[in-house]
Amino acid sequence: MPALPLIPLTPLILQREASIFAREECVHAEPLLFGVDNGKTIGTYIEQKFRNYLGSRYTTTEGNAAKGIDFPDLNIDVKTTSQQQPQSSCPFRSARQKVFGLGYSLLVFVYAKTDDHERRTATLFITHTLYIEAHATGDYTMTRRLREMLNDGANQEDLVAYMMDRNLPVDDIEAHAIASELLAAAPAQGYLTISNALQWRLQYGRAIQVAGGVPGVLDLGDTP
Repeated sequence: MPALPLIPLTPLILQREASIFAREECVHAEPLLFGVDNGKTIGTYIEQKFRNYLGSRYTTTEGNAAKGIDFPDLNIDVKTTSQQQPQSSCPFRSARQKVFGLGYSLLVFVYAKTDDHERRTATLFITHTLYIEAHATGDYTMTRRLREMLNDGANQEDLVAYMMDRNLPVDDIEAHAIASELLAAAPAQGYLTISNALQWRLQYGRAIQVAGGVPGVLDLGDTP
């Protein structure tokens, strides 16, 4: 009997399958991860296993180094982080990402790991599976304050002064350009904490807190 053709992957299918995958992973005992505490190793394990899981069911496009995300055709990147310190890094493209969002959506697996010393296996409990839409990936504090300032009638110089005071990594010309865009349209409220660095450091604590209760941050734990 010939194999059934694979179905093209879509964002909605990805969300549904991420929920199913997370539930299945919570009951899987993995000998390869026993005694492993390296977050990068665990993250690679989950992300590769999830990609293999999808690859047996759907047609997907491999991530590429140029765009730097896992599913470039869907404009979605996959992140895995420990519940103890829910954060990860991502490529720095532009300071604008802190104001207007990363430019792509995030699927985030948050895990807690336990070791069974008698059986010498490890179990990864996926405590949260988040889907953060692209428009909600800006910095929480900066987008909130800029929205407040615009609502209070701030002008271009007020916005530039705030961005400079917050050490947004831009020069004066770029700061004025961003301010002009903000005066035309307020930024969407972001829910990440993004630290200034040559490589962004994303923190997910607030997204975990608000998941399912605000636009753009979905809790996939109950996805059917």
